[in-house]
Amino acid sequence: MTTDPMHRESPRPRLSLGPILYHWPREQVLEFYAEMLEAPLDVIYLGETVCSKRRLLRPEDYWELAERVVAAGKEAVISTLALIESDGELKTLRRICADERFLVEANDLAALDFLEGRPFVAGHAINLYNQRTLAFLAARGLRRWVMPVELGRDTAADLLRSRPHGVECELFAFGRLPLAYSARCFTAYNRDRQKDDCQFCCGDDPDGLLVATQDGDPFLALNGIQTQSAGTHNLLPALDEVARLGVDLLRISPQSHHTREIVETFSHCLQGELDVETGLARLKEWAPDGLCDGYWSGQAGIAVAGADASRPSGFAAASVRTN
Repeated sequence: MTTDPMHRESPRPRLSLGPILYHWPREQVLEFYAEMLEAPLDVIYLGETVCSKRRLLRPEDYWELAERVVAAGKEAVISTLALIESDGELKTLRRICADERFLVEANDLAALDFLEGRPFVAGHAINLYNQRTLAFLAARGLRRWVMPVELGRDTAADLLRSRPHGVECELFAFGRLPLAYSARCFTAYNRDRQKDDCQFCCGDDPDGLLVATQDGDPFLALNGIQTQSAGTHNLLPALDEVARLGVDLLRISPQSHHTREIVETFSHCLQGELDVETGLARLKEWAPDGLCDGYWSGQAGIAVAGADASRPSGFAAASVRTN
């Protein structure tokens, strides 16, 4: 009796928690990670990846949190800025990379100069689009890469077929998509403030500031210098597919509410304890402006294939000035 290779059982991907992308109060961050230590996660990423002005937690604080993560039986990874603009940011990057206790997620290639061939994770902001770049980074110590969020199943399949031995693949599986970074702070601009005198106004929007079209439809979210999708990217309907492809980790991006419930929903579905349809119904309740998954199937990112686009009630669209 032969086994159909298309139907053989594939290892389940593990779950990771991405770094917090928003500017939350220090106590909220600490309480959040205390809760995440009890969640069914395998890897937790820690660190500021968006704006160096957000200094409520220092590298020492993240290292202390990383020690707690390891003590809880999970892997801790320290994430770095995605856009290096100043000597001070470069100095902090060098300092983070000099600490060898924890794996580092490089979100700017400048980090590679400081990691000196040590194992590292390539974040989604690293433009890893083809086998040649994957092989180049593997020779520099790449242990894991996070697929750029705009890539889909076809590119994932190609990269996974030819990835170097021992290199893991991680997909951004749930959260507002981090689409772009800019030297300008659009959140401050919306408040008629200069970037250097922003007064940390991004903290007023714990999940980003929604940008609506002229017709009032949610379109984007502003998060300081980062532009995100308004819809919440969701790969729960593709769990079987990503497992067959050989994806190693699925990343849940933190949001200000229901992150633990989201993680548990993914975990239950991966374990076969919850059907995907029921899980999807739950996730819809925790996505402020609907779900999307277009990039995965090669469509526009805002499109919907396996996720329902209906938006839950109770969330008001907010228009912002964009000119």
